[in-house]
Amino acid sequence: MLEIAAIIILGIFAQWLAWRVKVPAILPLILIGLCVGPLSTLKTADGLKWLEPIYNGTKGLFPGQTLFYFVSLSIGIILFEGGLTLKRTEIKGVGPAIGKLISLGSAITFVGAGLAAKFILDVPWTIAFLFSALIIVTGPTVIAPILRNIPLKKNISTVLKWEGILIDPVGALVAVLVFEFIKTTGGDNFTVHALSQFGMILLIGFVLGFVAAYGLYQMIKRKWIPHYLLNLFTLALVLGVFVGSDMLVHESGLLTVVVMGLVLGNMDVPNLKEILEFKEALSILLISILFILLSANINLEDLKLLLEFKYLILFLVVILVIRPIAVFASTANSELTKNDKLFISWVGPRGIVAAGIASLFGLKLTELGVPYAEIITPTVFMIVLGTVLLNATTASIVAKMLGVTLIKSNGILIIGAHKASRLMAKYLMDSGRTVALVDNNFTNIEIAKSDGITAFQGNIYSDDLVDNIELNDMGYLMAMTSSNDVNKYILERYSKLYGENGAHRLVSAEEMKDPSNNPKAGLFSHTDDYINFSEVARDYPTFHEVAISSKEEYKDVINKLHSVERSIPTFLKNADGSLGIIGSFSENTEVSNGSALIYMGKRVDELYEGEEE
Repeated sequence: MLEIAAIIILGIFAQWLAWRVKVPAILPLILIGLCVGPLSTLKTADGLKWLEPIYNGTKGLFPGQTLFYFVSLSIGIILFEGGLTLKRTEIKGVGPAIGKLISLGSAITFVGAGLAAKFILDVPWTIAFLFSALIIVTGPTVIAPILRNIPLKKNISTVLKWEGILIDPVGALVAVLVFEFIKTTGGDNFTVHALSQFGMILLIGFVLGFVAAYGLYQMIKRKWIPHYLLNLFTLALVLGVFVGSDMLVHESGLLTVVVMGLVLGNMDVPNLKEILEFKEALSILLISILFILLSANINLEDLKLLLEFKYLILFLVVILVIRPIAVFASTANSELTKNDKLFISWVGPRGIVAAGIASLFGLKLTELGVPYAEIITPTVFMIVLGTVLLNATTASIVAKMLGVTLIKSNGILIIGAHKASRLMAKYLMDSGRTVALVDNNFTNIEIAKSDGITAFQGNIYSDDLVDNIELNDMGYLMAMTSSNDVNKYILERYSKLYGENGAHRLVSAEEMKDPSNNPKAGLFSHTDDYINFSEVARDYPTFHEVAISSKEEYKDVINKLHSVERSIPTFLKNADGSLGIIGSFSENTEVSNGSALIYMGKRVDELYEGEEE
């Protein structure tokens, strides 16, 4: 009981610590596991671990094969959740560079790392290529904490983010296929029977995965599952499909759940976001338990192997030779600069999928007596820990040295994706500004995307916005929801993160009654709240431009707009063409000759006397 409670407590503590010090959670998880496992034998009088995952007759948590079963089921759930995040539309939209990174780049890593492991470590070809398959993946959960605090250029952060998301299930699928090939062929016995068994695994994995995904989709669509059971039913089905697939063809379960996740994630499934959020929470718990157990299960003798110089050579070849070759080959003829490519080459930390599957496959192959299988887990853990430590400590320094950070964040983040916000975002985009909308309403987000606007479904009370790397270049924040309390909360929580150049919110109905007491963070007009703004956008969805050359002219135009219903001042276009957001408290606004005031709504003809529109 003590050991089980300690694993959960230490796992959640590691997750909190990772959040607190802004490092990938895998780092403290593995370090804690090593401390209570192999490293603890240096402290104990009897040479036994503080935490022994496998029961050895006197101590341990999992007797017999039960640790394998727990690890297999846990990895299956994690891979299913990973598959859900891979969208077919994202592959089309992320650009040729990212497409090549997950195809050509993966192939180069697979072949290059396999050759390196073969000739540096002198291991069988099968073990060498299993190792190379396992280190293909990077993983968004590892990259996100590293990049979150670095204001990178948008093209770089986008490439790194989407490479991590897309390559996770791709790398997992390759690793599963290589593992199944080793299992069915015995490592080097390439018989017709073994190859046919391997073909059966592929057949069952793809067919059963697709059928299970389509079946679950139909049950959800036809509302055969009550809402309160949806997440648990999905979990039970994933576990059932995993076990059922294994019963049909041994060791086909992992491939089946990966395919099931991929297929389901690309269907228009109602409540998919809820399923994904539940699986993410469950994955965090499983990962916390899993990696402490797996790290603790490594023996001190295996760790000592890593002290040999050849393992350091392998590590350096992977990060300094193979990764840059894969990146430069994949991004040839792209818009990325040489320094962009160098930084992407430097940031390639391996993550949870690599470490988890390596442990599972290492354990199983060692049990089967496959030669050199015992080096798989510690070697992959070395790559994981080494790349995470290296990137977490040096990414910011390297980014500054290469000059790939943003000098100033000029993007505009609008919270609330209703019609008025979408109209505003579209105008800003047409004016050359980078804009992103965030809303918890799925319909609003889908409409925004169909209009060509960058939009994200997210909950402001969770870490959805904090974890979104694509918002790194946001420097202006506009809270435009229907709730004044929500708008105030948005500014309180996100002003420092996304409002370095300005953070504004719509004024409330109460604040409109006393314009002289408007908040300095008020947005657009002290005579228009959310309702007025929405009505103007509905009745007069047009923007107008009035030339002004002085602060006096600016005040005069503002006063005329305030005296006319259905006309709201929004932006100030400077002489150089840049746009500034007008606040309701705008007495100190500086105006230069050649400027223009932008307003939305009903045209005010008296502003154009003597001018031709």
